[in-house]
Amino acid sequence: MWAEEAVFYQIYPLGFCGASFDNDGVCNKNITSVIDWIPHLKKLGINAIYFSPIFESDTHGYNTRDYTLIDKRLGTNEDFAKVCKELHANGIKVVLDGVFNHVGRGFWAFQDVL
Repeated sequence: MWAEEAVFYQIYPLGFCGASFDNDGVCNKNITSVIDWIPHLKKLGINAIYFSPIFESDTHGYNTRDYTLIDKRLGTNEDFAKVCKELHANGIKVVLDGVFNHVGRGFWAFQDVL
């Protein structure tokens, strides 16, 4: 299995991009800035990136409100697709931290009952 031989680098995107703790929808530093780090990652021998939560959330990423959207503080789905394409083009695999056993209060199904 490829993961057993991989050299991983973990990125916490909300911290990497300097996002505010509460999701105000403002993108301070776009997720595409990861692309600028690819040469450095390759020098380190990295061939896999583990992204901590990237989905739209209320605060820290582990309280998801929409699994179909990249957090607005990071950019757009298209921005993240561009990052993945560049990483793959450089031989770097992408793994996402998906938290599917719970959601945040902002999740659509809770809005009817809160």
